[in-house]
Amino acid sequence: MTGPARILVVDDDLASRGLMEQVLAEDGHQIITCGDGAEAIRMLAQEPDAWDAVVSDIRMVEADGLEVLDWVRKNAVETPVLLVTAFGNVDGAVDAIKRGAYDYISKPYDVAAVKLVVDRALRHRRLAAENRRLKREIREKYSLQNVIGRSEGMLQVYKTAARVALTDATVLVAGESGTGKELVARAIHTASGRSAGPFIAVDCSAIAEGLLESELFGHARGSFTGAIGARRGLFEEASGGTLFLDEIGDIGARIQAQLLRVLQEHEIRRVGESVAVRVDARVVVATNKDLAGLVRAQKFREDLYYRLNVVTIRLPPLRDRREDIPLLAEYFAARHAGVRGASLTTDARDALVAYDWPGNVRELDNAIARALALNPGGTILPEDLPDAVRAQAPRHARRTQPSQPLLPVPSQPPPVDSLVGDHPTLDELNRRYAERILREQAGNKTRAAEVLGIDRKTLSRLLDKEESFS
Repeated sequence: MTGPARILVVDDDLASRGLMEQVLAEDGHQIITCGDGAEAIRMLAQEPDAWDAVVSDIRMVEADGLEVLDWVRKNAVETPVLLVTAFGNVDGAVDAIKRGAYDYISKPYDVAAVKLVVDRALRHRRLAAENRRLKREIREKYSLQNVIGRSEGMLQVYKTAARVALTDATVLVAGESGTGKELVARAIHTASGRSAGPFIAVDCSAIAEGLLESELFGHARGSFTGAIGARRGLFEEASGGTLFLDEIGDIGARIQAQLLRVLQEHEIRRVGESVAVRVDARVVVATNKDLAGLVRAQKFREDLYYRLNVVTIRLPPLRDRREDIPLLAEYFAARHAGVRGASLTTDARDALVAYDWPGNVRELDNAIARALALNPGGTILPEDLPDAVRAQAPRHARRTQPSQPLLPVPSQPPPVDSLVGDHPTLDELNRRYAERILREQAGNKTRAAEVLGIDRKTLSRLLDKEESFS
């Protein structure tokens, strides 16, 4: 909400209504008044989303304040309603709160109290609107549509994720490092019935086993050195939402046994306590390891493996879905370039597709960010890419930036009329202009072609004596 708040004041007592209008207008709010509940409902119906708050007397002849409240709760639920009640009418105030009023104001008015209550209601509306905006942005950012790819392998990922999102089944997301396992886990959460709840991600490989136990299950005060107070674990914090356990293959035997109990019994025991606590968190786990192989090597519990492996989603590495690399590269280029925009040349795109990407999507993202940092012009060329990418590129795409200009760059640009002073033919003029651009680009034909808006072959045809520049 920006600008002054728009508040509807409803009261059939002219003096009382005028006083409320005066009190609220002092704080810069835009106040609209009406004399009875029926009129208020008609005004609200015309613009149900245009009001930041409603302040209404309860007792009115034609449609009372509770009827106004009921209409707002049904048709404009985000608008806080404050009801005005006679001093000492506790029953009416309690009934108003039960029916959904944000708060109530007693007559005769305490000006400071009125301003405080209205200000609190407006802050509540602002925070609610901000919370909705953030949730909408999260839903858009982590929707399944944002898991980019059109390959057959990714289509299978979409189908499985969409289906399992409708359930509370435990999901195992498997794939190499950097393939986007957390993004898929967040997409499942966002598409599920738990999307309004929290999504909590834990990197199990980054936390020592003793600390991980406390993080996941909580602890009692004094249960270990440094436990100066009781603490809820992440399973409790994720209640009503999703707990994402990344790198699940790295947890130790003790945590494996406790996690198995949680999945079987839906309850945890905090460290240092014997009382079980019920938990309601959906569990999604991820690994870049072969859990079945760890089971065979007796490094991972078989019973836990089968509890985790209810539904498995396998994310293919980039080298197995090369047709998705241009899509991802264009997406990352647009994201990192922002409003200035960015694009990739055909040679750069071919180099990206040819590379095996051991770091997968994360490595590709970093490579595009690096390229745009080195070349703020916005057009990504092969020489902007990391050495490892260029080394694996097709021969035609192996461009390198010359260490020194292949042509001397004049200290002063030639005068404008040097191109046309001797009245050259149009073909000769085109050749001279191409030569000038080539000089300005330090002899780099690829960059010169980009500046001229032509391809490299066309540039070569323009320069009938270009070999001295290449």
